[in-house]
Formats: sequence, structure tokens, C-alpha cells
Amino acid sequence: MNDSASLDSFLAKWRTQWPEWSVAEVFLPMPQRQRARAWLALRGELTEAAWGGDDPSPGAAKLGWWEEELAGWSRGARRHPLGLALQKLPLDWPLLAAAIPALRASRSPEADRAASLRGLEPFARAQATLSAQLFDATAPASTLATAEALLAEWVLHLPIRGVPAAGTDIPSLLALPSLPSLRDAPRAERIHAALVRARLGRLARGAKGPLPAPVALLAAWRAARG
Repeated sequence: MNDSASLDSFLAKWRTQWPEWSVAEVFLPMPQRQRARAWLALRGELTEAAWGGDDPSPGAAKLGWWEEELAGWSRGARRHPLGLALQKLPLDWPLLAAAIPALRASRSPEADRAASLRGLEPFARAQATLSAQLFDATAPASTLATAEALLAEWVLHLPIRGVPAAGTDIPSLLALPSLPSLRDAPRAERIHAALVRARLGRLARGAKGPLPAPVALLAAWRAARG
């Protein structure tokens, strides 16, 4: 399989997990769509390694590999197919690599919501910085708002694994009108965060899986408006 086919395979894997994106991305400018898919697929690889599965060992090893891989991207080295779409972009890859240990540590529930957010802050800060660089934003989104959005993604894994920390169960998160706020984030981040929140809402009602297309379209439209 050549590099282009390998990249398509990883993007297809992410689209299988988030089929709503094919509807939601219509609110992104055409030049941003491919890089948004690749960026979100990369984030999906990292968060799945950090939070997925019953045994943390394979994910921890995978995150260690990614830490080396992302550090290498800044030097022109590339092994993972997603690098074909992302590695040459002028982003602070060492910053993201340096934040991976914090993401790895976030697998286990903290004592409460505030502690969970503090644990996510190093990775949230790096994610917000690179996202601003990727989508030509004037400044990174708030670290706290980005950590809140990451916490919502983390909770999506809880029906599969784990027990929520105090204040991070789905009803508690959905009761927060600002979750995830991300008003100052790039449009792609706002849309993705809105889809996460909508999925949490479905879980709270006992439904699982992707959003119906009309629900995804409405959530994306509202998020795109800011």
C-alpha cells in the first residue's frame, strides 16, 4: 500500500467513527476540509490510545510511539501516514509531543471535575496552540475551554470503560451551559465539540452511536455560527 492509500485508510477509519463529519464539514471552507479531517483523525488516534480499551498498556505504548513520531515531524522525519497530510505544515509538533504524557495520565479518573480539568490542561494548551496555527486563527482558544471539550470526549469513552470522577458524569456535564464553550476556537474545533456534546445528549437518553444526519447538521450549523 502506498503512502496516499495508507493516508486514505486512516482517514476512512476516523470517518467510520465519526460519520456525522461528512454532513458537518459543509460549514468549513473547502481548503480547510482535508486538513481538518487529518487533524481530527490524529487527535482521535491519540485520545483512543489514551482512553480506549480495558488494558491501558497497549495504549500507553502507542502514545510513547506517537511522542517520538510527533517530535520527529519537526525535523522532517515521518513514519505515520497521517504525516503525509500534516507533517510539513508549520505547526509546533514538539509542543504536542511534550504534552502526550499528560494525556496518558488522564486515563484514570481524578477526584473531581476541577482536578480532571487541571490534568488535561497541558494537552489542551498544546492542542489549542496547534489548532490556531493550523486554521490561521489570531490566537489559541482558551486552555480551560479546550480542556472542557477534551473532558467531554473523555466521558464519551466511559460507557465503554471506567467510572466518572465526581461532577463528570454525563448529566452533570450536560447541565453546564458552557460545555464546551470554545467560542474563540477555530470553526472546525467548534463543530467537533458540538458533535461531541450532541452525542453525550444521546447517551443520556440511552441512545448510542453516531448522530442522525439532521441532528448533526443542526449542531454543526449552530457551532459554525459561533
